Amino acid sequence: MFSHAAIASLNNLEMMVYQYVIKNRDKVTYMTIRELADAADVSTTTVLRFCRKLGCEGYSEFRVRFKLYLEQNDTQQSNVAASEMISFFKSINNDEFDKLIDDTVDIILASERIIFVGAGTSGALAKYGARFFSNVGKFSNHIDDPYFPVTNDMAKNALAIVLSVSGETEEILRFAGQFSLHRCKVLSITSHEHSRLAKLADYNISWHISPIRIGGVYDITTQIPVIYILETLGRKLAKKLA
Repeated sequence: MFSHAAIASLNNLEMMVYQYVIKNRDKVTYMTIRELADAADVSTTTVLRFCRKLGCEGYSEFRVRFKLYLEQNDTQQSNVAASEMISFFKSINNDEFDKLIDDTVDIILASERIIFVGAGTSGALAKYGARFFSNVGKFSNHIDDPYFPVTNDMAKNALAIVLSVSGETEEILRFAGQFSLHRCKVLSITSHEHSRLAKLADYNISWHISPIRIGGVYDITTQIPVIYILETLGRKLAKKLA
């Protein structure tokens, strides 16, 4: 029901409905459209658009299909984090996502150098990604300083893989913009493909889990989807390099 393609088609407001549904699945099947709209802080029109993008004619059909989805997949969870992870893995278990990964591997293979970029927690994962790719035979570097100078020589025939949870961090956007100005291809890996980073990048892989911050500052969003994507790319890359 919640395919990667369907989730990727949602705009920011529709994504708010999706996140509420995933986190409150035990309540949603009993809610009216007005109650869901109020709970997700959107309009009923947004809820209807959300339903239609999931292939439902209206809200009534959505509630019926969602109830069947829960029964068939036994996804009732008391742990919200587990629920989101289950939804993520179900959303990518399809041929479309496999093709996205395969196409990305081809782009990586065609690049002479790979530069992983990130800041904070994403910076740590940039280092991990560079080491993982190097381990499988594609030498890669990482940069966790968004003010590191970008030069023509550095960007030539390179692919910058930019990691960002929100895709809205100003320093990362500026840094990604520098790569683009030097005609370096940019692949973004973000939580939402409607973010500014995803729109700036030449290619994007999104993983659709809501960012979580403590005090509005400290990011504690799960990075499991990012690790999965990096390792999947790396393993497929290894097969093609063998």
